[in-house]
Amino acid sequence: MPYFIKKLTEKGILARDYYKREMTMIPDRGGIAILLVAMVCFSLNTLFFKFSTTNYVALIVIAMFGLFGILDDMIDIGRVTKLLLMYYCSYPLIQYATHTAFTLPSVGNIELGILYLQFIVPTYVLVASNLVNMHSGFNGLASGLSVIVLISLIVKSFLIGDIENIIAVVSITGAALGYFMFDKYPSKIFWGNVGSLTIGAAIGIIIVIQGFIISGFIMFIPHTINFLMYAYWRAMKFPVAKFGKEREDRTLEVPNPLTLKWVLPYYYRVTEKQATWAMYAVTIFFCALGVMLPGRM
Repeated sequence: MPYFIKKLTEKGILARDYYKREMTMIPDRGGIAILLVAMVCFSLNTLFFKFSTTNYVALIVIAMFGLFGILDDMIDIGRVTKLLLMYYCSYPLIQYATHTAFTLPSVGNIELGILYLQFIVPTYVLVASNLVNMHSGFNGLASGLSVIVLISLIVKSFLIGDIENIIAVVSITGAALGYFMFDKYPSKIFWGNVGSLTIGAAIGIIIVIQGFIISGFIMFIPHTINFLMYAYWRAMKFPVAKFGKEREDRTLEVPNPLTLKWVLPYYYRVTEKQATWAMYAVTIFFCALGVMLPGRM
């Protein structure tokens, strides 16, 4: 990461940290490092272990989402075009999502079959990647929340005794955890769209491969609430505001409470670090609920 920070700074690939009083420019697109390191580590391990085919397919899909992130950071290919192409990027997973049923309390197993494969698999991966992209803004917020969700999903996989098909996602999780150490407050690097789409795709992939549809939804409740708040904001045509700012006492001043990360600083005088940790606590709570659900729920 220090090498990437140095190179990105030298190339002038920088983004402003708006939640600092002073003009602060931070190296951007550091998410490329997550993808590269995860792929190298996974490749090196193939010298010693034979992984299931699903892992390679998962890594290909994650890499394709990362590619779209790179393009999104470089050029504007259009929201509709990007979403449409990213939707079909998830199709290689269809043949490898072996769990096509989910369990509801008091109802039992519900077999979805082709509906699960053709619609839920690509939609879940696409939605997860975009929810991660949206629930961001503070130093270490998106990466920290993503690591929490990924670790929770891996723990749940261990509990049900099924980790054979998620080794590629584990490698992404390890790389993301290493990246987080440099992204946490105060950030030394931002991950850009390439980071959020890469990690978001990894989250969606482990959910659909393992059949954690209900658990994954519960873990993503804070991200979903954040999206619904944003949708309400746009539907009501309130004034556009992308960033807040830092007051003299280092607390945050935000324009409204219409995104989840702004709710606490809108009503209370909290610092960026405190607001971020509050979001961690909320996500940890819902992730704990998701892990405690029995089986593949």
